[in-house]
Amino acid sequence: MNLDRILAVRNNKTIYRDGDKVMKVFDPCYPKADVLNEALNQARMEEAGLNIPKVLEVTVIDGKWTIVLEHIKGTALDTLMRTQPEKKEEYMNLFVDLQLTMHSKICLGLNKLKDRLNRRIAETDLPATVRYDLHMKLDEMPKDNKVCHGDFNPSNIIIAEDGTPYILDWSHVAQGNTCADAARTFLLFGLNGEEADARSYLDKFSERSGIPKEEVVRWIPIVAASQTIKCVERERAYFLSWIDKTSIE
Repeated sequence: MNLDRILAVRNNKTIYRDGDKVMKVFDPCYPKADVLNEALNQARMEEAGLNIPKVLEVTVIDGKWTIVLEHIKGTALDTLMRTQPEKKEEYMNLFVDLQLTMHSKICLGLNKLKDRLNRRIAETDLPATVRYDLHMKLDEMPKDNKVCHGDFNPSNIIIAEDGTPYILDWSHVAQGNTCADAARTFLLFGLNGEEADARSYLDKFSERSGIPKEEVVRWIPIVAASQTIKCVERERAYFLSWIDKTSIE
């Protein structure tokens, strides 16, 4: 086993390449239950028929829980968008279509997205009146049970050498309203300074899903508030700026 090649470093985890495998190694403080739940959810997504890296094993390496996945040889979609700007619209259409394919799936074993959002809003340090208003808005939102990725952005899409797209990183997956998932994706584009891409994404999501943009926009303050915990100050400031907005200028 060779863990010299680091692919990515995330909060409380490091991702390595080991031949034809990927090792997602969690810090010792990371809860065992969360590791096992992530592996279970990824296995559920395999069974749902989505193109994703298969879970090969859950093990312990040097006292650290590790999820072993198959390695997909290819290029991240965000890299393709950046290096081939003339094809960005084509790639954005592919990106949205992948998300809509995922949203067509139902997996009742997943945690409920509305419960997660309620819990995260309660954990923020926002004023009590703001938290109350957000809880009320969330309660009024329509329920659904579609698969929602929770971190759907171009860096989590790999285009394999044969052209097949694969969706990565299922640690935040839940069942819920697809507009909440779209709101999260919109915010992620903006967080990376890609405001034009955020608006292009929202236009295409609405056009290709048949869902009015206003339905996604209603979720943005709720999703933004839920992201203000456990993030760096720059990200927190960005998410806070969306909590009071009711439209996209």
